[in-house]
Amino acid sequence: MNRINELFESKGKKKLLSIYYTAGYPGLDDTIELAKTLQASGVDFLEIGFPYSDPVADGPVIQHSSEQALKNGMSLECLFNQLKTLRQQVSIPVLLMGYVNPMLQYGVERFCRACAEVGVDGVIVPDLPVYEYEEHYHDIFKKYNVSNIFLITPQTSEERVRKIDALSTGFIYMVSSSSTTGKNLAVSESSQAYFDRIKKLNLRNPLTIGFGISDHESFEHALTYADAAIVGSAFVKLLQEPDFFDKIPGFVEKIKGEVTV
Repeated sequence: MNRINELFESKGKKKLLSIYYTAGYPGLDDTIELAKTLQASGVDFLEIGFPYSDPVADGPVIQHSSEQALKNGMSLECLFNQLKTLRQQVSIPVLLMGYVNPMLQYGVERFCRACAEVGVDGVIVPDLPVYEYEEHYHDIFKKYNVSNIFLITPQTSEERVRKIDALSTGFIYMVSSSSTTGKNLAVSESSQAYFDRIKKLNLRNPLTIGFGISDHESFEHALTYADAAIVGSAFVKLLQEPDFFDKIPGFVEKIKGEVTV
């Protein structure tokens, strides 16, 4: 059992907040300091993006952060070096999120070994095919006790959702819509039907909703259907402001608010 499983198993009725940010943005060396500040502000787990030049699932805000991080010199080698002191300073679960090409170029076993060595608990790679993971990489992830998190969308069939549920060991990332990151969570009849459909499947893994969570209202709405919600673009926007470190506690408090669901 890693920190992700422990968090979800011990949460009780608590609803969880995860924050995404891009490693190496806005400054190359901000990665650990942001993790420490977010933990101190009450965030329950973190997703640290490793930047890629062609982030197809990301909207303009996160695309910009990836471009800037790459210009700053961020790479997987650099990120793992920065994370060597992670577990001396941060105790909440930490996941890496990015695309399959950088992971393949780095080497999947080398990547998973590095995650285990620095204390990364899970990985989210939206463009890693399920069959490829199952056939080639499942045993490697298992060997290093690193959870691989799959995404589902409104178009994902029940058969595929159940397949993903069987293969998952952390949580299932429920993309709120078919758009890229940074769009507002649309409360439409179709999204309600999608959320209801997935919730009624009674999956064995917890559900986490991402894409479109930007304020307390959307956070609370997502938690009607899931165990946790992820804020990405809204937080990355905050990092564009002056004195953003000082503003992080207020940002987190505003998102979490008094959750009533």
